[in-house]
Amino acid sequence: MKPQSLNDSDKRLEAPQNSRAGRSVRQCAVTRERLAPDALIRFVRSPDGVVVPDGFGKLPGRGAWITADRETLQTGLASDVFSKAFKAKSRPMDELAKEVERQLLQRCIGLLGMAKKSGVAVLGFDQVRDYIRKQEPGLLLEASDGAEDGRNKVHFLAKAIYEDVEVAGALSSAELGMAFGRQHVVHALLEYGSLADAFSVAYRRLTGFRDAPETGWFSGGQKE
Repeated sequence: MKPQSLNDSDKRLEAPQNSRAGRSVRQCAVTRERLAPDALIRFVRSPDGVVVPDGFGKLPGRGAWITADRETLQTGLASDVFSKAFKAKSRPMDELAKEVERQLLQRCIGLLGMAKKSGVAVLGFDQVRDYIRKQEPGLLLEASDGAEDGRNKVHFLAKAIYEDVEVAGALSSAELGMAFGRQHVVHALLEYGSLADAFSVAYRRLTGFRDAPETGWFSGGQKE
C-alpha cells in the first residue's frame, strides 16, 4: 500500500480558500495562478540586475513570485520572466534552480534542528518503532539512501496500527544527520505539533526541486 506522502497534499492552495481563511495570496509570475505564499518562491533583483531567490523571506525590496516547482521556474527562465516581472532587464544568478534547492533544504534542516532542541524529534530505528507502538507519529522521516528492509519495517508497523502515515524521504542520511547533530540518521520521526506542520510545508516546497522517493516506496503491499 502506498504511503501518504507529503507531496500528495496539494501545495497549490487556491485563492478562494485562502481568502476565506484570511490568508494572503501571491500571483505566480509564470502561470498567473494566485496561490498561498507557502506554495511559491520569492525572488528579488539586486541593484545591478541580478535575480536571486529569497527562500528564507528576509531579503528587502520588491519580489517576484514563482510556483515552487523546478519545471515552472525553467519555463519562466526561458521566457525571460524576471525582466517582465521587474520591468527592467534582469539576469538570474548562475545555477538559480540549484540555489533554490539549497535554500529550501536548509530551511528543512533548520526546522528539524529546532524539533530536536524542542524534544519533539525521535531518532533511531528502535526508538522510532518503540514510539510508534505507543502513539501515532506526526511524520516519519526516512533517509533517501537508507536500506529498504529497515524503512519497510518502520512503515508497515505504523500502517498496521494507524490509518494515515505521512512519510518524508527526500533527505539523505547525511542531511538528516546534519539536521540532528549526528554523522548520519536513517530513521526518525516528528511528533504532532507546529514544528511538524512547518516542516511539512517546507518539505513540499523542497520536493518541487528534488525527487520525493517515498512516492515509489512500499508499493508491494503490506508485509507481515
